[in-house]
Amino acid sequence: MTAADDDRLVSLEDIRAAVERLRTVALRTPLLAFRDGTYLKPESLQPTGSFKIRGAYNALAQLTAEERARGVVTHSSGNHAQAIARASRLLGIRAVVVMPDNAPSVKVEGVRADGVEIIFVGPHNEERVARAHEIAEREGMNLVPSANHRRVIEGQGTIGLEIVEQLAELGVASPPAVLVPVGLGGLAAGVATAVKSTLPGARVYGVEPALAADTRESMERGEPVKWPAEMTARTMADGLRGESPAPIPFAHLRRFVDGILVVDEAEIGDAVAVAQQEAKLVLEPSGAVSLAGLLFRRDELPAGPVVAVLSGGNVDTARYSELLREARI
Repeated sequence: MTAADDDRLVSLEDIRAAVERLRTVALRTPLLAFRDGTYLKPESLQPTGSFKIRGAYNALAQLTAEERARGVVTHSSGNHAQAIARASRLLGIRAVVVMPDNAPSVKVEGVRADGVEIIFVGPHNEERVARAHEIAEREGMNLVPSANHRRVIEGQGTIGLEIVEQLAELGVASPPAVLVPVGLGGLAAGVATAVKSTLPGARVYGVEPALAADTRESMERGEPVKWPAEMTARTMADGLRGESPAPIPFAHLRRFVDGILVVDEAEIGDAVAVAQQEAKLVLEPSGAVSLAGLLFRRDELPAGPVVAVLSGGNVDTARYSELLREARI
């Protein structure tokens, strides 16, 4: 990718090309009817337990032979690390992942299962970003971040195309509102680009924890705003603790996203329990924020069908049991 590529928004054609690359790798997850004209898109059912396999594989599959020989490095709190590990194994590429030392054990074990090297650093996002850049420069490896990469956004955008297709298959004619978890912004950027490019009348909303609402503030100000790591670390949604939206996704969010909803920690925990009780789905807190938005912020959405993208289900067993016990439902 060149600097000029970084300034160009991902197109609908880019996302359609990603669909073909992912056809035998990523699951076309179902669109499940939920409550009163609402639907759930459970990316927790993907082979690595989250949507991240879409962007990771799409990015690695486009590397040249020379780039593949140099290997890849990434930084991640877990789900992107697992996706890079799986994609690199499938494509025969060496990979190194930099993870925080407080990453959930289920995510660490998921990375180890695919046989890649893990380097642990402190809990702050800046630490793992700096270490990954250092490794890339020292060893000549390709850096593939979790969000700030056009090819990653292309892959995540395939979710949006599936939503549009599946609503049509179900005979849903009214433009939907689509709720997407937002951390650094790669998922929301891809989904919003795909949905709004095919259904201009649709609305797309990011959903994030109130304790890590840097994207809402950034959208309100019209420029990326950085929150201290000590603040974003307070949320249980470990996959959404980025301190500021990444530059490339943020350009897409400003163009295509209609608003940002915020939910509190108790609402996220309740959404985990609702998913288990009503939809028989296991969600991690980060994957449940969009469902929390659907359950507790419906009055902030336009009338009509609503789709909540459930981004992942990689949660430690003990933590999951605790969330179910503490839920207020």
